[in-house]
Amino acid sequence: MATLIFDIETVGEDFETLDETTQSSLTRWIRREASDEGEYEASLKDLKEELGFSPLTGQIVAIGVLDAERDKGAVYFQSPGSEGDAFEEGDFKFEAMSERDLLVKFWDIAQKYDTFVSFNGRAFDAPFLMIRSAIHKIRPGKNLVANRYVNYQPGNAKHIDLLEQLSFYGALRRKGSLHLWTRAFGIESPKAGGISGDDVGALFRDGKYEDIARYNSGDLRATLALYRNYTDYLAL
Repeated sequence: MATLIFDIETVGEDFETLDETTQSSLTRWIRREASDEGEYEASLKDLKEELGFSPLTGQIVAIGVLDAERDKGAVYFQSPGSEGDAFEEGDFKFEAMSERDLLVKFWDIAQKYDTFVSFNGRAFDAPFLMIRSAIHKIRPGKNLVANRYVNYQPGNAKHIDLLEQLSFYGALRRKGSLHLWTRAFGIESPKAGGISGDDVGALFRDGKYEDIARYNSGDLRATLALYRNYTDYLAL
């Protein structure tokens, strides 16, 4: 059974460049619920920083894949002006391309696998991938979001979201971040290099595209190690 670990990194649009109607639609609830101007400004700041959480106001800047059986992976990432550049580090290949091309690349690779593993992939990565693909007029090659509790999906695809599995579909009171899970299992955290998902937007604005790609590869390694612990001790 061919198993693919996958993970994405995203950034949001610049709020100030959005049209007035879109800005109003995004901020209407903030104005309605804020008790004073200070609370409104704080909520507005959070909203601007979280535009990358939605495929409607964000884009994918890196997609990482890692073959669980062969321990070989790749990260396809945006690096404006350097499309086509590629390099290798250890068991990972890194290649720069546009968002549309990295989506095409992902679905092409996905055709070779029947099992997919993520951390919080059902709630974030998979829907984001599928919607951004549709926006680019690309038809997703696998359905990675159906049949949450059965773990079998049309098109011979199985998606194991480790956050769901390890928390027993939310039965665990505090589900925990990838960092907390790796720490508990003695796995090197992808945050060990000093970068977290919250830094991706700033790194992209600063042109540090390769740093984002390397951070993504760390997420993949941590997810694979966590998956092996899950299959060895908890997958019943």
